[in-house]
Amino acid sequence: MLESLVPIAQEHTQNKILNPSVKISGLNYYFGEGDLKKQVLYDINLELYPGEIVIMTGPSGSGKTTLLTLIGALRTAHEGSLQVLDHQISGMNKSELVEVRKNIGFIFQSHNLFHSLTARQNVQMAVDLMPRNTKGIPAQKAADILGKLGLAERVDYRPSALSGGQKQRVAIARALVHSPQLILADEPTAALDKQSGRDVVTLMQKMAKEEGITILMVTHDNRILDIADRMIKMVDGYLSSDQALNVSSNDVGML
Repeated sequence: MLESLVPIAQEHTQNKILNPSVKISGLNYYFGEGDLKKQVLYDINLELYPGEIVIMTGPSGSGKTTLLTLIGALRTAHEGSLQVLDHQISGMNKSELVEVRKNIGFIFQSHNLFHSLTARQNVQMAVDLMPRNTKGIPAQKAADILGKLGLAERVDYRPSALSGGQKQRVAIARALVHSPQLILADEPTAALDKQSGRDVVTLMQKMAKEEGITILMVTHDNRILDIADRMIKMVDGYLSSDQALNVSSNDVGML
């Protein structure tokens, strides 16, 4: 298992010397057309910086996943400005969106593993989404990150021989292995026990601080709030709050 990592204090004023990884201004988004058109995001303004870990909370249907998929270039914005990794997402076509996604690591609740491949091979598959001039991921690197997530004895198992939590950790390893500039995670610890969840978020925290990776995570897991630098909250399509956190482990259960 991972050794415990003492959280590194991060001054937001120092962060903001850097260009934001994500910069959103006046973003509106709609589902449907004509009489069925419904606005689901309202005037979103948000900046995320390299090395920041930001947790997004809010009730079901508040727009969290929609915002996450927009930032992830899985759909294009309708109104306003959405810059991701120095690219303006608004108005991009499908092939342009694919290029942006190559520098983003996605962790979703569905595992989306290839059932014919081993855990190690599934992690290596991340190479297909990497820039063309990047060398493939060696088998040992894939095995190493799986080991850090508690799967050292399962690297050559296929998904059918893994539990739900183990499959989730394989999917997380696949998202992290090529050190993307931006990681977007939707309930990454929902299927994990306490220790596995802690291993996952500790590795993510280490990568954010040491490699300057930006992490935006949707979660309702109070056990991991202590890794965050900021917490933002969505309510009815609006960004209702954005606050810096300095949370001790003793305070987490009170949030």
